[in-house]
Amino acid sequence: MTNKIVRQRVIVISLILLIIITAVISLGLGYSSVSFQRIIPTIFGSGTVKEEMVLFDFRLPRILVTILAGMALALSGAILQSITRNDLADPGIIGINAGAGIGVSIFFLYFPIEAGSFVYVLPIVAFFSAILIAFLIYIFSYTKGMGVQPIKLVLVGVGFSMACSGGMVVLISSAEDEKVTFISKWLAGSVWGTDWPFIIALLPWLIILVPFILYKAGKLDLLAFSEPVAVGVGVQVEKERVVLLIAAVALAAASVSVTGGIAFVGLMAPHIAKSLVGPRNHLFIPIAILIGGLLLLVADTIGRNLLESEEVAAGIITALIGAPYFIYLLLRKK
Repeated sequence: MTNKIVRQRVIVISLILLIIITAVISLGLGYSSVSFQRIIPTIFGSGTVKEEMVLFDFRLPRILVTILAGMALALSGAILQSITRNDLADPGIIGINAGAGIGVSIFFLYFPIEAGSFVYVLPIVAFFSAILIAFLIYIFSYTKGMGVQPIKLVLVGVGFSMACSGGMVVLISSAEDEKVTFISKWLAGSVWGTDWPFIIALLPWLIILVPFILYKAGKLDLLAFSEPVAVGVGVQVEKERVVLLIAAVALAAASVSVTGGIAFVGLMAPHIAKSLVGPRNHLFIPIAILIGGLLLLVADTIGRNLLESEEVAAGIITALIGAPYFIYLLLRKK
């Protein structure tokens, strides 16, 4: 175990350095480029007005939002994979993201609210919408005497995801062009929450829930085993599963409310982390969180700079990487 802890710390430090390097590269790339030699001086207050505006008003808040959202999605995926005992679970795949999305769409279209409070209300709206969909998925996946069936949960989740996506299309069919454009970009996973208030709206969810989930890491380890084993060692399975499901939904909903419908980050990050340090939650969760932040940051940086005329949504980049990985995992389970 000691060797694994040392390995975990080395990987964590390496990932933090990778995130910092990628963030610096991302700061220098874009339509209004800032030379890499000017990034550090500008950060420390020696830049021109244009350089400071590009870095502090546009690039830096977007980078921080992307990292935090990726971390939240990765942690949500790690929780879902443990409580469902299903390696294919992901908030995007099993319908939680789409559940949050339909709530955001309804709120955005039909509930006018002041711009100043819109940012802070949005994650709460997304949470309650997602928790309703998650509850329905849980009910339809539950079999009396057997509990939640992992494969059934994925299939039901995919069904709800498609239904919610279809509902969003119906909602925007008669909406104003400006609102249709926003929701269409949201569906594609375009990072739209790129101002400092979005960081303030997203950060508390992570500050509260990351320590809570690390505290519950032992319970997650037991829930990953069969239900009789967990019950045998005194775990209140259904109670713990519901509490952890709510935490997973809260993380996914907060992330999705500012980044749109991004899938596969919550699928890939925990798997990569487990391959590095093994399946113990207290070891792989910190690594998965950092990998999630790095994955979404890389995807958004590529999407912003892939085409000259228009940016490609980060959700499309993660789908291009994640869909083949999902198929690989699906085939491996057979």
